[in-house]
Amino acid sequence: MDIKATKYHLQNCLTNREFEDSGWMLSDPLSPNHSLVRTIYDKKRIELKDSSYGLYKFADWLPIKRALKNSSSPFTYKSKRLAEELQLKNLYITFSGYWPENGVFMNTCSFKETEAYSVCARLSEDNKKILVVASAGNTARAFAKVCSDNNIPIAIVIPEGNINAIWFKEKINDCVKIICTPEGSDYFDAISLASKLTTSEDFLDEGGAKNVARRDGMGTTVLSAATTIGRIPDVYFQAVGSGTGTIAAYEANLRLIEDGRFGNKLMKLIPSQNIPFTPMYDAYMNDSRELPYMSEDEGREKAHKIIAKVLSNRKPPYSIAGGLYDALKATNGSFEIATNEELVKACEKFEKLEGIDIYSAAGVALVSLEKAIKSNKVDKEEIIMLNITGGGEKRFKRDNNCINIKPSLIISPQEERQEVIRKVKELY
Repeated sequence: MDIKATKYHLQNCLTNREFEDSGWMLSDPLSPNHSLVRTIYDKKRIELKDSSYGLYKFADWLPIKRALKNSSSPFTYKSKRLAEELQLKNLYITFSGYWPENGVFMNTCSFKETEAYSVCARLSEDNKKILVVASAGNTARAFAKVCSDNNIPIAIVIPEGNINAIWFKEKINDCVKIICTPEGSDYFDAISLASKLTTSEDFLDEGGAKNVARRDGMGTTVLSAATTIGRIPDVYFQAVGSGTGTIAAYEANLRLIEDGRFGNKLMKLIPSQNIPFTPMYDAYMNDSRELPYMSEDEGREKAHKIIAKVLSNRKPPYSIAGGLYDALKATNGSFEIATNEELVKACEKFEKLEGIDIYSAAGVALVSLEKAIKSNKVDKEEIIMLNITGGGEKRFKRDNNCINIKPSLIISPQEERQEVIRKVKELY
């Protein structure tokens, strides 16, 4: 696949200072802790490649050095049955997952593949460090698959209670190690353990929301929608755990405006969370940049109560400059919430009307769309993008015999840093 390294530089979202990327920069070295950084691409008008390139059809606006094999891009289509049910004229669904009839072959069934194929392609081929990723489930599965298929060493840290999310249709490459925090721990514990690993020079912090490749990979959902529709949507719906996908949507929107062929609209962003884990909703509805205090015990308790476990990030990039709060303010955005009961019904409705199963987080997004219509936050004539961030798992498992992966190591996040590093290094 003929993909050349993309030409771009970085910009501090707080100060607008522009600087060169030395290879894996996650922040501005002159103000490392106060702002996200954003990619500024040399190429202002995106030229799409054909579908054989998978995710890399959007390579012009991905900060990559190469292309990796087995990627797939999101699929956008105009809804008929769900749109009729909701009495909407222009409902466009962007689907990431497994739906072979529509040419979508994300074998982990999640839009987290858009992140993984972009982040891992930002790595040089001669990289010798072990990539470290913390996850609540879907991100782990996506990075494990991409790294396994492309022989990239990685340590994936996930709570043991979420280990059932790690399944594949075939055995994964030995370069992938699954490290679990013990039963009863949560995503924040996984992040804590991963941070100990990345203090060692042998490991490389993937960076989460701070990694521009992760955000720009997620932003391909909006690129898919805009290039399919022919213009930027009016309203954008997505369920959020960290909010990174919605930040990415906003950044893609800015690039599309600069492109000049898709209009100058800033989409109204409407993210959503799963009750009772709603810190960003609570903050934004109080017009607060700061998240409400949540103790570790309260966070774990609320995380265990929600069905959409992937939406349980206790330290999301909400308050930081360039984060979700700023994106929502810039777009006159809003926020919605959904109960477990509501999201289950929404998932059932989507499968019945659109013909494919979806994940619980995507069900939360559908609930938020329904609520926004009912409260007149959106007009039924507007062009609406519903980001279905995962689906087709039932279909995939019907087509394939899948196996669950056992952890390579279970270790407490309270373990001494040097011991954590030693035990994980021994796995390689």
